[in-house]
Amino acid sequence: MSYRMLLLGAGRSASSLINYLLHYAPQENWQLTVADVNPAHIAPVLAAHAQYARAVAFDIQNEARLEELVQEADLVISMLPALFHPLVARACVQYKRHLATASYVSEPIRELDLDAQQAGITLLMECGLDPGLDHMSAMQVIDEVRAQGGHIKSFKSYCGGLLAPDSEGENPWKYKFTWNPRNVVLAGQGTAKFKQNGHLRFIPYQQLFVQTEQIAVPGYGLFEGYANRDSLSYRAPYGLEDIPTILRGTLRQPGYCGGWSALVKLGLTDDSGPLGNPAEMSWKELMSAYLPTAPTAQESVPELVAKHLGLAQNSADMQRLHWLGLFTDEPVGLANATPAQLLEHLLTRKWRLEPTDRDMIVMQHLFEYELEGEYYVHTSSLVVLGDDSTHTAMAKTVGLPLGMAVRRLARGEVQQRGVVIPTQASLYTPILAELAEDFNIRFEEEKAIQAKRTVVSKAGA
Repeated sequence: MSYRMLLLGAGRSASSLINYLLHYAPQENWQLTVADVNPAHIAPVLAAHAQYARAVAFDIQNEARLEELVQEADLVISMLPALFHPLVARACVQYKRHLATASYVSEPIRELDLDAQQAGITLLMECGLDPGLDHMSAMQVIDEVRAQGGHIKSFKSYCGGLLAPDSEGENPWKYKFTWNPRNVVLAGQGTAKFKQNGHLRFIPYQQLFVQTEQIAVPGYGLFEGYANRDSLSYRAPYGLEDIPTILRGTLRQPGYCGGWSALVKLGLTDDSGPLGNPAEMSWKELMSAYLPTAPTAQESVPELVAKHLGLAQNSADMQRLHWLGLFTDEPVGLANATPAQLLEHLLTRKWRLEPTDRDMIVMQHLFEYELEGEYYVHTSSLVVLGDDSTHTAMAKTVGLPLGMAVRRLARGEVQQRGVVIPTQASLYTPILAELAEDFNIRFEEEKAIQAKRTVVSKAGA
C-alpha cells in the first residue's frame, strides 16, 4: 500500500518542499495530495507526476472538507498561516494522523501534547528555518560541547531573510519581502526579553531598532542584529536554564534598523486601530497629519518630518523614507485602515521580489563555553542564496528541512509521540547531513581559544 501525504497550502515558500516530496514519492511509494485555495498554479508542476500527485481545491474555513482530507491521509503537512495550525492539529489528533509544520509551537498546540501521545501520533513542529534549522544546528554544537565536558556560558543566535547582494540595486533599504509581509511590519512589537551576564534585560519596542549589535559573517561583511521578542523561552528546549547570557535576534543590512526606527517613531507600524482615512488620502497628507505642527510655505512636510525625528534632511534615513514615497501625492490606497495596514500595502509594492531577484538567508550562532580550564568562542555561520523569485533561499531553508523530517516520520524513524521539535540528535543529525551532502547547505564552524584561531568546515554541520 502507498503512504498517503496531504500538504495544506502551496504558496511561494512551499516550492522546495513540493519538489522534494515529488522527488522521493516514487521510491518511497507516496501518494501526495496538495490542497490549496487556488490549486491551478500548482497543477502544472504536478502534471508530470500525475501517477502519485494531485492538486485539489481547499478552503481552511470549510471544516468538513478539512476533516475529509485529513481522514484520507496518513500524514499531514501544513504550510498554512500559523493561526490555522491548531485547527489542523485537532483534526489530526481526532483521526490519529501525524502532522508536520515549520511553525512555532503555540499554546493551543502545546495543549494537544497529551492527546497526541494517547492517539499515538507525532505533532512535529518547528522544522523549517527559524524555527527549525536554528534548533538543529545549535543543538549539534551544544551537544558536542556537553559531550566533551564543556559548559556553555553564552549563546547568541541571529537569522535574517535578506536580498542577495546582486539584487539590491538602488533600493536603499537593501530589503524585499521573502516571507509574510505583515509579520515584517509588526516585527518586534512588545518588549524584547533576554539575559546578559546573569541579568535580565528588556528593550521596549520604541528602542528596539536603536539598540542593535553588529554581526560579522565571513565572506559577507557586517549586518545589524536586533533582539527578538522572547529569547528566554529557548533556555528550556536547549537545556540552558542556568546560562548567564542568551539572546536571539533578527539580521538586517546596515542602515535598515535606523530607517525602520523612523517608521516606528512616526507611528506607521501601529496596528491598534483604524484611522478612518479615505483611500484617496495621499501619503504626504498622512505624514502631515502625524506632525505636531502643520507644514508652511517655509517648512515642507519632509523638512518637518526630519525635524520631528531629529534627523538631517539629507540623512540616509530620510533618503529611505523618500524612496518609499512617503512625501508624494500617491494615494494610500486603503480606506479606514490601521497605520500598519497602510504601510504593509505600500511596502508590498515597493519591496516586491522581481522575477530575477535572488534572496539570501543568513544565520549565525555565537557560543562561548568553558572546557578543561580554557575559554572558547565558537561561531556557526550559514549563508544560502536563492536561484530566483520562485526558488528562493527562504523556500529552500524552510521547505527542505521540513521535507526531510517528513520523510523520516513517514519511514517510522521518529519514535517520539506528542508535540516534538527537532532538538534530538536522532532527528537533526541526518537532516543536517542530507542538507550538506545533497544541497550544499552547511554551516561553517569557526572556533577560537584565547589568541589562537582555527577554522573548520564539517559536512553535515
